[in-house]
Amino acid sequence: MHQTNKQTITQRQLKPTKLLMALFMLGTFIFGSSCKKIKDTTEIKLAHALEVTHPVHLAMLFMAEKVKEKSGGKMVLEIYPNAQLGSERECLELLQIGSLGMTKVSAAVLESFSPNYKVLSLPYIFKTKEHYYRVLESSIGDQFLAEGEKYWFKGLTFYDAGSRSFYSTRKPINRPEDLKGMNIRVQLSPTAIAMINAFGGAATPTAWGELYTALQQGVVDGAENNLPSFYLSRHYEVSKYLSLNEHTMVPDVLMVSTVVWDQLNDQEKKWLQEAADESAVVQRQLWAKAEAEALAAVKKAGVEVSYPDKEPFSKLVEPLYETYRNEPEVYSLIKRIEAAEKAPAQSEATSHTL
Repeated sequence: MHQTNKQTITQRQLKPTKLLMALFMLGTFIFGSSCKKIKDTTEIKLAHALEVTHPVHLAMLFMAEKVKEKSGGKMVLEIYPNAQLGSERECLELLQIGSLGMTKVSAAVLESFSPNYKVLSLPYIFKTKEHYYRVLESSIGDQFLAEGEKYWFKGLTFYDAGSRSFYSTRKPINRPEDLKGMNIRVQLSPTAIAMINAFGGAATPTAWGELYTALQQGVVDGAENNLPSFYLSRHYEVSKYLSLNEHTMVPDVLMVSTVVWDQLNDQEKKWLQEAADESAVVQRQLWAKAEAEALAAVKKAGVEVSYPDKEPFSKLVEPLYETYRNEPEVYSLIKRIEAAEKAPAQSEATSHTL
């Protein structure tokens, strides 16, 4: 990028601790400006940890084109895939200090930053795909998108990350009892850890980039994820049992740093939000296609696919919901999500578009 005639968008007023300022200066030195103006063009850096064939990355490319089109070239997104600028957690931390403009992060990772997000990781909180979409498109979804603003990141839209299910190197996982004595990789999510333990397995947080080797060497006996991730990671090469019990539907969230957002003018915010909403519609379509292709591909590769009864799994994790009675805000969200399953389709609909 050209370094002349540029005006770096300044950081908004945060609590000016010496540590925060040091992190901001270090991040800017390593990664450059997260959002900058070159003459009349605003450029924003967007980084994520996914492969370039992933539906989310393809949707982001669509979003970048839409931003450029809507702005007449006055606004540009620079996309850095494949964890070039760090893991999901590291990218989110860079957002907080304003050294990265945008990122995609799983709601499971967000719960360590913005606690209410843990509700979206509760097993079987969403009863059907329709229930899942209804909640994300409602005022409940909008509340979650706004949750992170006090932590210096703002949600723009949700991306579909499908249902998470078990895969194993040792045997099919068709009943909770099958997890006994098995080390199961999870994200660094307290909710995911509690879920595996409730099922009777041993939750083993492991970095995504290390998981193939961990499965291959027997450090873990299995993992849980969605179909496209199972396929694109090539974990099916060492995990020949896939059990589609669909215990969670944890969305991805497209985030923008409030350090950057607060420096955009109203027109720039409108361009970016509209492009994000339109990309979410495209991503949902891409995701459905990717799921079907992934399932066909892993079956062809010799993976044994089973469809367990979900009820025994669901019964074991129901007590997890009650552990949040002493957190009124969290418990209220749980009850609103449960009520949305039986509510009329647009009962809590908002102007936010998926």
